[in-house]
Amino acid sequence: MVAEPVLTPTREQLIHALYEAAELEHNLMCTYLYAAFSLKDGESEGLSAEEAEAVKRWRRAILDVAIDEMGHLTAVWNITAALGGQPAFGRDNFPLDPGGLPGRVVVKLAPFNMDVLQHFIHLERPEGSDEPDGAGFQHFSFKRGAVKPRLTPMAIDYDTVGQFYQTMEFALKYMTDKFGEKDLFCGDPGLQLSPNEIDLRGAKPVLCSKTAIAACAAIITEGEGASEESQNSHYCRFRNIRDEYQALLAKNPDFVPAHPAATNPVLRRPPIAEGRVWLEDEAATAIVDVANAAYQTMLRLIAYSYSVHGPSPEKNLAVDLGIDLMKAMTLLGESAARRPAGPSNPGCNAGMSFTALRDSAPFTQGASARRFFAERMNELSRYAARLDQSDMRVARAAGLIKALALRAQRFTAMTTAPAVTTDAASPALAKPAPPSAMVDGAEVVDGEAVQIIYHGKLCIHSRFCVTGAPKVFLANVQGPWIHPDDMDAEELMAVSRECPSGAIQYRRKDGGREEQPPPVNLISVREAGPYAFRGDLSIDGKPFGYRATLCRCGASKNKPFCDGSHHDVHFDASGEPPTGDKTDMLAVRDGPLEVTPQLDGPLMVRGNMEIISGTGRMVARRQAARLCRCGHSNTKPYCDGTHAKVGFRST
Repeated sequence: MVAEPVLTPTREQLIHALYEAAELEHNLMCTYLYAAFSLKDGESEGLSAEEAEAVKRWRRAILDVAIDEMGHLTAVWNITAALGGQPAFGRDNFPLDPGGLPGRVVVKLAPFNMDVLQHFIHLERPEGSDEPDGAGFQHFSFKRGAVKPRLTPMAIDYDTVGQFYQTMEFALKYMTDKFGEKDLFCGDPGLQLSPNEIDLRGAKPVLCSKTAIAACAAIITEGEGASEESQNSHYCRFRNIRDEYQALLAKNPDFVPAHPAATNPVLRRPPIAEGRVWLEDEAATAIVDVANAAYQTMLRLIAYSYSVHGPSPEKNLAVDLGIDLMKAMTLLGESAARRPAGPSNPGCNAGMSFTALRDSAPFTQGASARRFFAERMNELSRYAARLDQSDMRVARAAGLIKALALRAQRFTAMTTAPAVTTDAASPALAKPAPPSAMVDGAEVVDGEAVQIIYHGKLCIHSRFCVTGAPKVFLANVQGPWIHPDDMDAEELMAVSRECPSGAIQYRRKDGGREEQPPPVNLISVREAGPYAFRGDLSIDGKPFGYRATLCRCGASKNKPFCDGSHHDVHFDASGEPPTGDKTDMLAVRDGPLEVTPQLDGPLMVRGNMEIISGTGRMVARRQAARLCRCGHSNTKPYCDGTHAKVGFRST
């Protein structure tokens, strides 16, 4: 248990600590991205086939960890906003000077190698771990903690990141007891980021101490501070990379998985040269310049989204542009790591420096901010077009930025609607709750013209309901959330039919025609996700309806149905399998479709079916198929018997 810190319990002190949490997550995200950018790509860059496959996995794993850090950062921002504060988006430039973080938390940009990997393991270690830091990451000996209570907000010391978040949990509980839920969490939840705007696990509205503490706990269990038994934690994922790295080095002592990107690259001659690499190569510096500007603009956009009440098209546009700019930044960062730094540093490559803005505070919502973003995106597009387009990564980034610049012009046509501040729980309470009941595990809600049936265990959160009928299906509220009479009945039934999992069903009350089976039986293979079935279905011998999503990652706890576990296990499988030779048109394209899950084996599907990719391309037309559901077949979507080798269990 973490000892109680010597701090004066004030809202200012709590927000001050959250600002450090934001800087910490932000810095870790940048260092992980930088290491991933430096990794080599395939046999064309000097790797063997086995090494290339391993490095590809490592890149994906490190990028996934960086995405987790973005989710953690969003959670910290949401907690800050919930307390009435303005989230912090800034940070200091790399390498960080001593004092901003505890002496045992060293942060700098460095290319991937064994020492850097060990550094990542050390940063993410659980409390009590004796994992050392990597060579070259010098710890400093100093204390930042206050020796007595101060009104001035003070930093705290901690040995591990997980310990820091345990202290945050303690502080949130203490402050809730001091102020009460309503007074402490006084911020407008509409200013936070939510699943309406961004698909990150940390993007959950913080409304009370329970949701705030849950956000901190998720950061600990998903990443920093998780136990050694938590196999999906950052700590364990990095250790798994280390084990594989050591095995490959034993086979080939000359194995070098990454390009020699600079440690702490800078774009201008630094006043303190030690520990930094000044980039001199003109082509490299031009790429780093645009990459940095894309990163800075991304921060501006995400910060601005916290000034805009949501859900709204303006908030969505700001977030979407920011996320897509990160994709362009990634391509440019990878290109920079493959180019020379300059004549003063022979044998050293360049690298994106993640140069920070002097201030990243959010702009006030309005026409001037919208004009700024439209102009800045045009500037990015012009400069990206001047880069070396013979580099495929650069060409792709320039094309993406050009498209984003065109999209950003939508800002100029927007106006600021009057802000409406509401309690996140109030929409459901502002209207009488329709009659509802639980029947056989399903929530049944009666409207005047249509009855909605919601099977929560089948839901995969594809969000067709909350986006297609947002007045009927209220996202992120407490209490009744389904209001069938708040939309035209025919339109509501059309939205319900879009639910791929069958979690939402309906029954008409006017005697009209109920939902009918589709004219063509379809099985869609979703990218890194489940199979989406449409047809007159029977599953395991029982009539099921016309829509279902069935697990293909092997991890669902509600087999044969998908429960979203493919996200948790980072299932990586294409939604674009190749078109096979069985594509002749079937004489009959509808009719019964029987799905029989085999014990510890595949899904046996019989009936007329068209298997399609996630984008709708024809993969096969068949009348019988054995579909992989262990997640390991080498012939996805079809079973190849691998389930027996990996010990797949269906129960």
